[in-house]
Amino acid sequence: MATGNDPDGNRLPVKLDSTSNGEFSPVPLAPYHDLANRLARATSQDGARRLGVSRRKFMLTSCAAATTLLAMNAAYAAVGKTGGYYHLALESALDREAADAALTGNEFVFDVQGHFVNPTGEWLKTVPDGASPLSFTRSDDRCAAAALPGPLDHLQCLGPDAFIRDIFLDSDTSLVVLSFVPSTLAGEPLKIEEAAATAGIVEKLEGTHRLYLHGRVNPNQPGDLERMDWLAENFRIAAWKTYTQWGPDGQPGFYLDDDAGLAMIEKARALGIRNIAIHKGLPFGPRSYEHSTCVDVGRVARRYPDVNFLIYHSGFVTEKPEGPYDENRGDGIDALVSSVRKAGLSGQHNVYAELGSTWRFLMRDPDSAAHALGKLLKYVGEDNILWGTDSIWYGSPQDQIQAFRTFQISPEFRERFGYPEITPAIRAKVFGLNALRIYPVAPDILARHLKSDRVAALRENYRDRPDPHFATFGPKTRRQFLNLQARGG
Repeated sequence: MATGNDPDGNRLPVKLDSTSNGEFSPVPLAPYHDLANRLARATSQDGARRLGVSRRKFMLTSCAAATTLLAMNAAYAAVGKTGGYYHLALESALDREAADAALTGNEFVFDVQGHFVNPTGEWLKTVPDGASPLSFTRSDDRCAAAALPGPLDHLQCLGPDAFIRDIFLDSDTSLVVLSFVPSTLAGEPLKIEEAAATAGIVEKLEGTHRLYLHGRVNPNQPGDLERMDWLAENFRIAAWKTYTQWGPDGQPGFYLDDDAGLAMIEKARALGIRNIAIHKGLPFGPRSYEHSTCVDVGRVARRYPDVNFLIYHSGFVTEKPEGPYDENRGDGIDALVSSVRKAGLSGQHNVYAELGSTWRFLMRDPDSAAHALGKLLKYVGEDNILWGTDSIWYGSPQDQIQAFRTFQISPEFRERFGYPEITPAIRAKVFGLNALRIYPVAPDILARHLKSDRVAALRENYRDRPDPHFATFGPKTRRQFLNLQARGG
């Protein structure tokens, strides 16, 4: 068995740490998180001993993931956080069959928010001499490239090769939408040409339609509206990606029904690409905070019923726990719910709540997770929630997938707040079936190609001798976060 990554088995397969996607300041772990990690390591060590295998070999099994999630249950319950839990049998910590029954699945997983950074891109020309951008990827020997002698070799940890491995080999993900971050055109850490090149790499593996592309547009930035024509003409753009809180040169953001927002929507309609992914929540800071909320979502959704509005992060704010729905709260998931309700949207409507970074953060707090998912299911609807992970900032998304497969809202919360039970049918919709209404995939691709292309063959062969790194790549401290914002250190 290959052991190039973490040969001593020190890393847990479910990653509970302070990593951020670079769009919000990392939130340190609480004492009960540290307890969960300690319990998981201790019981993993015991599990390896009882099964007669090395710790690293044990960490590669579903029993180790079950062990970690069970440790999280115990640590959360110790501080009274029981509104949600990971539904696993206690014997799954040592019984591979029981662990597999809970943690493996055959859902179609369509991740609508993936990221990588071009490790040799044009953006590096703007970095000062001697600087080491994204240098936090070096810490903890997170990937083999981080240990190489070159000043920028660590960026390979975030590059296309790592992306393909983390997403398609080390996780159950079948399709991904490659997204972008807010920036000026010159400062983009990933350009559309470079993203398309990665899509080309996947297609050379006969992975047709496995990778979709966003077209980044900031309509309050000169030239971006006009650039939409070029993007649509030259690339297979599946959706537009925008950040309403962002403005060039420190300028304020915009509302979707401001002149800039309406111009973007009209241009999207004219170009026939009527999916608009909008970063809402995970606010960058106090500046233009109001534009990070979802107050404008329902207004434009009702005005443009032929456009799909994909609300990335669902309006979630890390600093404020999610609780029962409060119509007076002006941010968070409540603001999205209020906006949808005021617009009178129901059934299969055109507002979609996306879970990238949101679910990853909610894994730390089962009460907030139960309220967040419960409110989205109850008010936005089980047909209008999209799976996203924001990886590879969080490394492979497999742990997020395993956690979502097992998470359940407690009977108490379901009764008190009217939340539904999370059923296999609901999970299947969230994992990928809902996204197929937005990003149609040809039936022959779904039925035949994804199961037998070279990516599928590579995954099957790789999993005979897996070597996941169980590492994360985003900033873990406020200093690292600020350095990322400055792109200098």
